[in-house]
Amino acid sequence: MWTLTGFVYVAFVVDVFSRRILGWRTGSSMTTQLVLDALEQAVWTRQRDGRSLDSVVAHTDRGSQYVSIRYTERLAETGIAASVGTVGDCLLTG
Repeated sequence: MWTLTGFVYVAFVVDVFSRRILGWRTGSSMTTQLVLDALEQAVWTRQRDGRSLDSVVAHTDRGSQYVSIRYTERLAETGIAASVGTVGDCLLTG
């Protein structure tokens, strides 16, 4: 996203059924840590709400941060299934 102070990257984790944003982070670069932090917030939010991580699927594009070893290992640790589309699938345009 372009802002008055420069370019900012935003990572969101959205529950597609409720359309609720469960986790998000912003940063000056799109890194694995940025998306991991958004994922951690989403996991925390879901658990705080008393909801299980069973049957949760994380769908992303093939951006390097989403297919990184650290990100995929964290998904496996939490029991979240990974679903990966093609490059740019999750990019919103318009």
